[in-house]
Amino acid sequence: MNNDDVSGIAELLRPSLDHLGLELFDIQWSGRGRGAVLRLVIDRPGGGVTLDDCERASNTASAVLDAYDPIDHAYRLEVSSPGAERPIRRPEEWPAAVGRRVNVRLRDGDSELVLEGRLVGVAGDQAEIEVRDRRSSTLVGFTLDAVIAARIVVDI
Repeated sequence: MNNDDVSGIAELLRPSLDHLGLELFDIQWSGRGRGAVLRLVIDRPGGGVTLDDCERASNTASAVLDAYDPIDHAYRLEVSSPGAERPIRRPEEWPAAVGRRVNVRLRDGDSELVLEGRLVGVAGDQAEIEVRDRRSSTLVGFTLDAVIAARIVVDI
């Protein structure tokens, strides 16, 4: 299944999930034949996806997919939350992470730089992280365009 097909399925499912108060965070297709899996990753604006949310999303998605039948072969449907250490993929997700601890991998010329610290601000395409060492803290700014990968980090 190609990316256009997966995007079409996402657009088909999004209104029904929105009606449940859930956001389609990600959609993935993997495998072939009997091992094919359509994986929906859902989130609740404001946080906190429950097992009941996953069940309701699964039942709703199954009904929509059965009605429109966009996939012409057998597959398994899985629904989950993005997890505690969820990725930050889109620019509009950054403001929700302000105040949280994040791990960010950045392009730095021909190399990569990894930063971990508290995200203190986002303005437009600029972000700032407070990185601490044993004795002090430093504010490090970067552009969102330089981000290779980013995720929330759980404070333990």
